[in-house]
Amino acid sequence: MGSRNREALLRGAAECVAARGYARTTARDIAEASGVSLAAIGYHFGSTETLLEEVIYQGLARWSDHLERLLADSPDGAADPTVLWNRVQQSFNGHRGVLLASYELLLQAQEKPQIRDRLAAALSAGRQGLAKIMAGVDPATEPERGRRLGAFYYTMLSGLLTQWLIDPDHTPTGAELAQALTEITGRVDDTKSF
Repeated sequence: MGSRNREALLRGAAECVAARGYARTTARDIAEASGVSLAAIGYHFGSTETLLEEVIYQGLARWSDHLERLLADSPDGAADPTVLWNRVQQSFNGHRGVLLASYELLLQAQEKPQIRDRLAAALSAGRQGLAKIMAGVDPATEPERGRRLGAFYYTMLSGLLTQWLIDPDHTPTGAELAQALTEITGRVDDTKSF
């Protein structure tokens, strides 16, 4: 019964986060959505905040896996920036609630070192994964190049995500991003400074 209640709480909290976000979800909301008592939250997670944080971490992991599958399904398109960035943007669909809640969690990280540490570890892993998937660079064998390219791709991805969360109808397409990158790299080659 205990593990079923724990899983029900995770599902209920995930529904609440998707619908209301992190800050507006209450313990009562979660208990109602999960069909489990308020006391079960404390028993299984210690606090509502800990439960909500776990739901966001799990949701981000699911989104990350989804992104990785989308990019891996296109080995020929991986070299094409238009295809690559369209797939990145496609990965956001169906994950809006948790992606938005992750920004709320960033605010909590300023006050809670354990959140900041966990997010920093996820950020590092994300950079390494993006270097490997998007640039074909193995950070284990080329650490400096992997760090540099992973940071670039993560910066691009998080900027695209921010735009998509705020104004999805006017978020740049993969073709627009590819064209801008071509213009920027051409300018860098011409001037040798950027």
